Amino acid sequence: MNERSLGPLHRQCDDGELIETDVPARLDALPWSRFHTLVVATLGITWILDGLEVTLAGAVAGILEQKAGLGLTTAEIGLASSAYLSGAVLGATFFGWLTDRLGRKKLFFVTLAIYLSATALTAVSWNGVSYAFFRFFVGCGIGGEYAAVNSSIQELIPARMRGRIDLIINGSFWLGAAIGAGASLILLDPNLLDPRLGWRLAFLIGAALGLTILLMRRWLPESPRWLILHARKAEAEDIVAQIEAQSRHGSAKSEVPSAPKMMLRARAYTPIAEVGRAMFRLYPQRTLVGVALMASQAFLYNSIFFTYALVLTNFYGVDGDRVGRHLLALAAGNFLGPLLLGRFFDTLGRRVMICATYAISGLLLVGVGYLFQWGVLTAAQQTAGWMLVFFFASAAASSAYLTVSEIFPLEIRALAIAAFYSFGTLIGGVASPWILGMLIETGVRSRVFDGYALGAFLMLCAAAIEWRWGIAAERKPLEEVCPPLGAVSRQNRIR
Repeated sequence: MNERSLGPLHRQCDDGELIETDVPARLDALPWSRFHTLVVATLGITWILDGLEVTLAGAVAGILEQKAGLGLTTAEIGLASSAYLSGAVLGATFFGWLTDRLGRKKLFFVTLAIYLSATALTAVSWNGVSYAFFRFFVGCGIGGEYAAVNSSIQELIPARMRGRIDLIINGSFWLGAAIGAGASLILLDPNLLDPRLGWRLAFLIGAALGLTILLMRRWLPESPRWLILHARKAEAEDIVAQIEAQSRHGSAKSEVPSAPKMMLRARAYTPIAEVGRAMFRLYPQRTLVGVALMASQAFLYNSIFFTYALVLTNFYGVDGDRVGRHLLALAAGNFLGPLLLGRFFDTLGRRVMICATYAISGLLLVGVGYLFQWGVLTAAQQTAGWMLVFFFASAAASSAYLTVSEIFPLEIRALAIAAFYSFGTLIGGVASPWILGMLIETGVRSRVFDGYALGAFLMLCAAAIEWRWGIAAERKPLEEVCPPLGAVSRQNRIR
């Protein structure tokens, strides 16, 4: 089906107020300023927190299997990881829906508060059931953050640098991973702390970090694009004027006097039925691309990073309190990928770079998995192999979030992000830690390789789908990549 042939769907719900605005163009024309740095710092913390959570969950897995922990089985640890991912799926869907209705700013306060509460409670878990229960709600908070925060970042960062900034922000997941790995080396060292106390203190790190950011977010404004959509034009223009004044030292709008304007119909909310029509009738090919990219990277990452500690301890005899050393190396490779490759997503283009990073990481995973299967790697060499895989896979995974947050209309952006995160995690992520946990528990290397091979196959399939139907969104305004559902051309303006 030709996606362009369904253009009239963009003019549904035409009973709202007709608004003409240059706010999107003015936002894209802004030079980089302290405001954008604040956006990156306070909203990008979501990925740092997620990296911290995933890392700590992996790092303490070995301790949790011991009596000093909770005495969990490998399967129970995998189940708790799946509970975290299930919570992320439900949280992303529910809070993504609320984000489009109530605003970006309200929801990124609510979701962070949920994360803070649940991660603090994880530190007082008393058995496998309570641990999985609290991890579920930690996932709810993190999943909700993805929708609220991703939509805000896309709508506030200028188009010319949206790709590289988004990749770097998503790559900051690995700063959180590094923090978690470094902390685990101290908190899980039996010579420094009682292991029964150390793993509980590890989870309190995330709560302390999140509380600091909760206070910093007070200074961020609501998305002007969202305000325009909800007929709050004066507020949107006031926010943009303030950002312009800060960016240009008081010159405000004078430097963009001919900023192109767009017209759209305001709406209080977008019915779920229209969301479905947009995703499955108006943009079915984009929907396929989004699901493929999100599901494949979710399987690869969640299968390996929720179980890497188990591989190191069960197959290489690495002590649980030494696992963090290996993760520090992995975190470095993962962060360097988006940092060094990010600019090429804005220059060489989305399709070329997304296809390349997905395909290369898939092929490398097969190679590293094959060497693991034959037992020719040491623990250090295994970690080096994973570093190489994730240098490319991290950029690929970050580009998946970039893609789904920029190729759908303004009215459903947050819900689209949530839906693809949920679909991808549900299809590719929720079961993967449990599956790999069971394969690792067999103690047979060839069975573990089967899991790695499946992840590689999914990455290669995603690369092929992106090459066929991917969108060239580099350096383009969001409204050009995908017009709002309520966009009205001048010739169709109702007088």
